[in-house]
Amino acid sequence: MAANTRHARRAFLSQLGTGATAAGLTVLSDRPAAAQSADPAEWHPRRHAEDSWLDRIPGVHRFVFDTTTADGFDEALTFANNYYTANQSGYGLNDADLAVVLVARHGSTPFAYTDAMWAKYGSSLVQRSGFVDPSTKQPPVVNVYGARLEGLIKRGAHVAVCQMATRRLAGVIARASGMNADAVYNELTTTLVQNAHMVPAGIVAVNRAQERGYSFVHAG
Repeated sequence: MAANTRHARRAFLSQLGTGATAAGLTVLSDRPAAAQSADPAEWHPRRHAEDSWLDRIPGVHRFVFDTTTADGFDEALTFANNYYTANQSGYGLNDADLAVVLVARHGSTPFAYTDAMWAKYGSSLVQRSGFVDPSTKQPPVVNVYGARLEGLIKRGAHVAVCQMATRRLAGVIARASGMNADAVYNELTTTLVQNAHMVPAGIVAVNRAQERGYSFVHAG
């Protein structure tokens, strides 16, 4: 393209851009995109006091395991144990170097409840999922994953427990037993496993953890 032609084209685009901007239109120019506008402001998630427990867990590496079913919770326990073991054997890290959170939501929520709740309400807790104790083939009367979960908690793992699912389960139990749903809910939430945190919804905990630098895996 001749120099005079290029000059005329640039002058035309400059005049067009001025007029179009005044008319409220956007004009694409032949300049690089970086030169057309400043870099957008860096985004930061908003912090909420309800999620501050996620930042208080010590560790130089952060991992959140999302579970929604009994099988998924089972797998998450295995994966989390492997995570601790491999970081110790492969990197020489201690348990305190790892921040681990297991999210119990939807169908896996009851596994954050203690044996006492399973002994009292086991059949109602699995009414929707149809889960049975692998050893008895009957509705569980204990938390069948309790011992393995306790082992991880002793290593420093925490559990995020879905409030929405707990409310639903409290309603199921109340209808089956003729009890008050609020009373059942209070009973469930005051007898959680150690290092458990009742969160507004399990899916929200998944989001908040990732915003705080936790790597994510869905188990099951």
